Amino acid sequence: MSTPASAPATPPTPPVAPATSNAQKHPVDQVPPAGKLVVLSVQHLLAFYAGAVVVPLLIAGQLHLDAKTTIHLINADLFTCGIATLIQSVGFWKVGVRLPIIQGVTTTAVAPIVAIGLAVNSDGGVGVLPAIYGSIIISGIFTFLAAPYFAKFIRFFPPVVIGTVLATMGLTLLSVAANDFTNYSEGTPETKDLAYAGLTLAIIIVMQRFFKGFLGTLSILVGLVIGTAVAFGFGDAGFDDVGTSDWVGFTTPFYFGAPEFVLTGAISMIIVMLITMVESTGDVFAAGEIVGRRTTKDDIARALRADGLSTTLGGVMNSFPYTCFAQNVGLVRMTRVRSRWVVAAAGVLMIVIGLIPKAGAVVSAIPSPVLGAASLALFANVALVGIQTLGKVDLTDTRNATILTISMGLGMLVTFKPGIAEVFPDWAQVFFASGVTTGSIAAIVLNLLFFHVGRRPSPDVTRDAAGRMLTLEDVNAMDQASFLRTFSPLFNNATWPLERAHAVGPFATVQDLRDAVQDAVLTAPREQQDALIRDYPSMAELLLDAEALKRESGFAGSLALEEMDDVEQEQLRDLSDQYHQRFSMPFVACLGRMDSRSQIVTEGLRRLENSPEQEHLQLLGEVVEISNDRFNNLIADANPVAAAWESKFDHLG
Repeated sequence: MSTPASAPATPPTPPVAPATSNAQKHPVDQVPPAGKLVVLSVQHLLAFYAGAVVVPLLIAGQLHLDAKTTIHLINADLFTCGIATLIQSVGFWKVGVRLPIIQGVTTTAVAPIVAIGLAVNSDGGVGVLPAIYGSIIISGIFTFLAAPYFAKFIRFFPPVVIGTVLATMGLTLLSVAANDFTNYSEGTPETKDLAYAGLTLAIIIVMQRFFKGFLGTLSILVGLVIGTAVAFGFGDAGFDDVGTSDWVGFTTPFYFGAPEFVLTGAISMIIVMLITMVESTGDVFAAGEIVGRRTTKDDIARALRADGLSTTLGGVMNSFPYTCFAQNVGLVRMTRVRSRWVVAAAGVLMIVIGLIPKAGAVVSAIPSPVLGAASLALFANVALVGIQTLGKVDLTDTRNATILTISMGLGMLVTFKPGIAEVFPDWAQVFFASGVTTGSIAAIVLNLLFFHVGRRPSPDVTRDAAGRMLTLEDVNAMDQASFLRTFSPLFNNATWPLERAHAVGPFATVQDLRDAVQDAVLTAPREQQDALIRDYPSMAELLLDAEALKRESGFAGSLALEEMDDVEQEQLRDLSDQYHQRFSMPFVACLGRMDSRSQIVTEGLRRLENSPEQEHLQLLGEVVEISNDRFNNLIADANPVAAAWESKFDHLG
């Protein structure tokens, strides 16, 4: 606004936060208008639907369940998915991360669930479900209780274990898809079945090739719909069960009988949930990055408690284990609609659909070849994610190579020769009834044997320019030039902190190395400290430069600061100018502990009240915090939760 010429000049006043800064909600907590809310929630439901209903369909098919039971499983799944989504997105107490995350049944559990059922009765049937649900309930309780301690467990699930398990899982599940892909008559596949499967697969490929964004996420659903429609047109798909199904129906707790608790089945499902916890950790970090809200360890604990509670509820309500759905996280990134109430509304829609048996009957009418083709695409993608994860592993290290080859070999052995399980006692057969279970246990045990049992000569620290993993012994053997070159990312341009840190070596532990870097900054002469601080950009320079922000933010998230409007940008510039005028220094702050844009402004206003000496100490602390965040990103295993996020986030989109 312009000031009238006659108005007396007034001295500039310090910037103040907007009057609405406290009242204005973060985009995550904002509720869109009713019409927009409905449309956006339906979009999430469509992106979620195919992946959700495929799981009960696969399990029902492999356990030879009748149509009525299959319909019940589908409706129970959708109903419980809705409740699980509300638990995660709305939250209560210390449960639920309160981000726009949809919960769905994890495909990771398909093969182990089938293995548990067939171990109870090789012919499958409804009678095996109580043992499955008992195992699911135990694994859900375990997940809930382990949630706050998971950061300590995650080091036992490095990329070599996760990648091996996912690759083995995807490859073994392909045999499940193959069983549906063709109906065999006297050992010969029928031509029409291959035609329906081929048509469905072709539609999925075409959708992926020519449609981007949201339409691309519907490729599986479109393939199922068109494949089923064509089969129906030729008289090979029927909807008789739709007409005989009720319009309204309720799933009741323990519908198939009281749960049965089988130790080996519970162990198998706990392994599944441990892997799922790693995936959920990555999804939560990714969602926080997308919506601009920093993710903390407490957030991870709340998210995993929600997974555990939802999984326990799934066992009670005749459904299956739950996890965050990555495709919906990707949809949030694509649409940039960050409200958690949109996915909460989608959860309500799931509950409603779960109360309509006719909807489940429509899904159960999908012909086996059509379902097999969709399953082929889904399970092959699981294997791809595992291969991508293994791409981050140093396979020139014979330990990693041994874990991969032996675990995958055992998993494939059990898949190709399932009868091998009969060699073992009854109580142990569940571990060998599924290639996924065998491969997973082998990868975990071998990783413990090679990396955690006995005295390791030296922990892995970082990688050199050639990508070779360096140990602490390698670091201690470095000359100054090599040390500076390796750890130069810790500071912008200054090298003297690293020179001082190198002089303190050798280091007994990684923590000693970290301490040496921090002490080098805090004990340096004042002139060097001032020069180091001035080497950092002010918050205005950093936050208004998207590329610089991306480099600096690390795993803490970009806080979506590139979306600031003109008023917010001007406010940040004014604050940085005022700060520089008072302290002759740039307004430097560590983004790693910031949750929102308003917190950055509030922090700056508070620090304007500091004395110059106090603020000098504050600035040094911020520089140390920044280097510490970079240290966590650079050093192997320094921050296992961040490593889990990085591994998973690379697989989104």
